[in-house]
Amino acid sequence: MRQTQEMAYAKLNISLDVTEKRSDGFHNMVMVMQTVSLCDELSIRMTEDGRIRCRSNLHFIPSDERNLAVRAALRYLERIGESGQGLELRLHKKIPVGAGMAGGSSDAAAVLRALNRLYDRRLSLEELEELGSAVGSDVAFCVAGGTALARGRGELLSPLEPLPDCELVICKPEFSISTPELFRKLDAAPLRRHPDTAGLLKAIEEGDLHAMCRRMYNVFEDVEDRRMRTVGEIRGRLLDHGALGAIMTGTGSAVFGVFDRAEQAEQAAREMKKELPFACVARPVGRISR
Repeated sequence: MRQTQEMAYAKLNISLDVTEKRSDGFHNMVMVMQTVSLCDELSIRMTEDGRIRCRSNLHFIPSDERNLAVRAALRYLERIGESGQGLELRLHKKIPVGAGMAGGSSDAAAVLRALNRLYDRRLSLEELEELGSAVGSDVAFCVAGGTALARGRGELLSPLEPLPDCELVICKPEFSISTPELFRKLDAAPLRRHPDTAGLLKAIEEGDLHAMCRRMYNVFEDVEDRRMRTVGEIRGRLLDHGALGAIMTGTGSAVFGVFDRAEQAEQAAREMKKELPFACVARPVGRISR
């Protein structure tokens, strides 16, 4: 039977702003998002039993439609008129779970890219992104990735110039943070400030890494939550190790720092690994071929 493999790249939020709560209960957001080299590994094999199932190296990852990768496969096959095709998905997870790095969304996007290749690219990029937005808020971005401005729930995408050359040290504490919980806390109190998105976009366009780092900001770090103290401590440690800027990604709990020298980033990651369960060095990744 036909089979293929695909990398599922993590995302980071270079900035994250929440502008309003919508009538449908979701929130309008403005985010600068970036694909990075840390990735899960996906393989897909067509089967003859008509079932779609997912196996992972992490025992707690669901194998049914609760898994975004399975949901993406079902949506794709339905869209092209191939419902009933059996698939075996195998995921080797490397992206930390519950980190705000779109691990599940990235897996779903990788499924869409892989199936589109198996089925001779029947769908355009725009159609894949449309399918992705129906699966989950970050899936549309993860289909092609790169550097992008995302609006709405994250489905309204505008590609940007690639990030200036840099190294990224990503750290995650032991705890994860519930996204719905953090949104509820954000709704309960007015935001104190918002990112300078216009200035950030200008810095990226001009390739000015220092100006970009000065404007990185995530409004969720201002939410009244005791865990944000730990987030702030990690951010401070990264800055102490020479990061030009550091923020939490998504709703957390992962924090990353931006470095302009590889050896400094490697040293910072080694030191952070002594204090935290996860720390690694990654690099920005450009747009992904579908």
